[in-house]
Amino acid sequence: METSELLKKVRKIEIKTRGLSKNIFAGEYHSAFKGRGMTFAEVREYQYGDDIRSIDWNVTARFGHPYVKIFEEERELTVMLLVDVSGSREFGTVSQMKKDIFTEVAATLAFSTIQNKDKIGVIFFSDQIEKFIPPKKGRKHVLFIIRELLDFKPRSNKTDIGGALRYFTNAIKKSSTAFIISDFIDNNFDKELIIANRKYDVVALQVYDIRETELPDVGLIKLKDAETGVRIWVNTSDKRLRTSYKHSWGENQLNLQRIFTKSGVDSVSMNTSEDYVKALMKLFKMRA
Repeated sequence: METSELLKKVRKIEIKTRGLSKNIFAGEYHSAFKGRGMTFAEVREYQYGDDIRSIDWNVTARFGHPYVKIFEEERELTVMLLVDVSGSREFGTVSQMKKDIFTEVAATLAFSTIQNKDKIGVIFFSDQIEKFIPPKKGRKHVLFIIRELLDFKPRSNKTDIGGALRYFTNAIKKSSTAFIISDFIDNNFDKELIIANRKYDVVALQVYDIRETELPDVGLIKLKDAETGVRIWVNTSDKRLRTSYKHSWGENQLNLQRIFTKSGVDSVSMNTSEDYVKALMKLFKMRA
């Protein structure tokens, strides 16, 4: 993509997603993703009803009457976006491809993060770690992330969510909130998801296209697997085939939800023809 065209796209996404994060998500983000730790703030004289376990015995001994320690929530978060850049994101049949939604959702979360004075970092993954952007604050950092989201060219088309989670748990030492933005067309990542969610606060954002849920009756068509490159002819006029395709999608979704439930991970699904704002609002309210 040429530099001038890329900058125009970055600016367009900034205007849209920055506005969303500022006007719609400001309060919801703050309440949905709180800092996990507590930090010491001050001491004050004991008041009736205070928990005696919070008494500061050193200060109490010094002044001859009880004082308690006051703690406040450690608000600053480190937020990581784990963004799927495998070949299957290059799919869309309505108005947008999955990767367009990936980009806008990631940008909205990034702006929400820095408006709350938190740090934001990104891991781009396929079946390997494609790029790691360490967590930082500030608008310039977010604009750099958006440029990468728009223009990044992965080395591989395949997917390994488990590998991305293993890298994340090794690379990030601080308590963090992690958003996995993917279509979740992958298997065998439940163990890594459980481990990651024990250490961090992990949230799954699934993006899919309506044509992945059911086939239209349009006769003989040639389909290509975006991750393997395999092409096959499919007769979509075959009702049994269409039924089997739809059933397979439903089974995969049920299995995915079982994985999220077992892992204790909050999740939300959105498709390329829907307004992702509603999905994010649903997620934020679920966690508030």
